[in-house]
Amino acid sequence: MGLAKRIIPCLDVYDGVVVKGVRFSNLKKIGDPAELAVEYMSQLADEIVFLDISATPKGRETMIEVVKKTAENLFIPLTVGGGVRTIDDFGKLLRAGADKVSVNTAAVRDKSLVKRASRIFGSQCVVVAVDAKRTGSGWEVYVNAGTEPTGLDAIEWIKTCEQEGAGEILLTSIDADGTRLGYDIELLQAARRAVDIPIIASGGAGSLQHIYEALTMGGADAALLASLLHYKHYSVIEIKKWLMEKGVEVRL
Repeated sequence: MGLAKRIIPCLDVYDGVVVKGVRFSNLKKIGDPAELAVEYMSQLADEIVFLDISATPKGRETMIEVVKKTAENLFIPLTVGGGVRTIDDFGKLLRAGADKVSVNTAAVRDKSLVKRASRIFGSQCVVVAVDAKRTGSGWEVYVNAGTEPTGLDAIEWIKTCEQEGAGEILLTSIDADGTRLGYDIELLQAARRAVDIPIIASGGAGSLQHIYEALTMGGADAALLASLLHYKHYSVIEIKKWLMEKGVEVRL
């Protein structure tokens, strides 16, 4: 038996409110991050991810107070990202109650950040978020909330992150994000072949079958979900029960 696959609600937070968009734009308000996190915990979510999508574009720090408020009542792992630029930012978020810190743009800007963070806080605390967009036969890394191309090959970048000490990769397909047309299975498979650390599939879930495909065909260790949960198409419990019936090992 392998490790149980994880179902992880993703709360994109913009100016303190959970929002959802399509391909990183056209944002709609969903609700309060602390309240939603506790609701998903009650549905047996394995973890919660907060991504402050307004922090990096606006050049400000991540939502420390929101993290503190959420952590008071949350008893499953909490990953927080968005606006993380320095080792000090890692420390602030972990002290505020985050269990893991996700870094994206700053890891590309400062290639030593992942290595330093993993040495100080441990690899288990360091998640590298990779936003990838198809370019010809491969994928390019984009930063700054998916708006800025970097010229980096996404698969090579994922390999580098593992070598530098990342404990996990949060891999988002920009092309699929919010479309509900399914995860980019080819991207997940390429990443799975490249690294041994856990990969969280993100972007595109529109059905139970899509989640199943990401966790089986795609080889992902976890599925990040937003629209399906926020718009109450399914609860986490319903998703897990369906996956169990299909032979996927999950925690209930």
